Amino acid sequence: MTKKQRAELVQFELEKLYPEVPIPLAHTDAYTLTVAVALSAQTTDKKVNEVTPLLFKVAGTPEKMAKLEVSEIKELIKEIGLSNTKAKNLKRMAELLLERHHGVVPQTYEELEALPGVGHKTASVVMSQGFGFPAFPVDTHIHRLMTQWKLTSGKNVVETEKDAKNIWKESVWNKLHLQIIFYGREYSPARGKGDKDFITKMMFEK
Repeated sequence: MTKKQRAELVQFELEKLYPEVPIPLAHTDAYTLTVAVALSAQTTDKKVNEVTPLLFKVAGTPEKMAKLEVSEIKELIKEIGLSNTKAKNLKRMAELLLERHHGVVPQTYEELEALPGVGHKTASVVMSQGFGFPAFPVDTHIHRLMTQWKLTSGKNVVETEKDAKNIWKESVWNKLHLQIIFYGREYSPARGKGDKDFITKMMFEK
């Protein structure tokens, strides 16, 4: 099976499995999405979704977040990993949104990545899921599966993102990256044996 055939197989099978893909992180606007994605680093989406309802009730806007002390933010997100660093980042992010962008989340990678706690992956998620721009955010699930499917030889998520964008049409990026994440969680978890990973079996088992 050629690389092109493997890529087509992935897209075909994932479209059958996940014709609709909800955004995993609960949010109501671009700001709450940015906060949720920033919180999700080294933490499960499930845990973030357990913590954010109260956080957003108290500080669902940059104005409200900026008024809180770091210690107050940390108390609200204490169940999340790296809560001390993330609390500092959330407060400074809110302050910078007010100082630089009138409290509105910017719609460019450069401006997003200048915010504390917002790396390229977080910016990509906000651009794609928040604003609808074509993007292919690569997390560890996608990096691992694309390596497994021999669709990338990238040594990191940045290289894998470039390969993904070269393989698939821009029109499917926003949906497909979510489909691969859902597939990874359900059929090929990092700590599992991957016994349910039927796509890999279809590709390589004779």
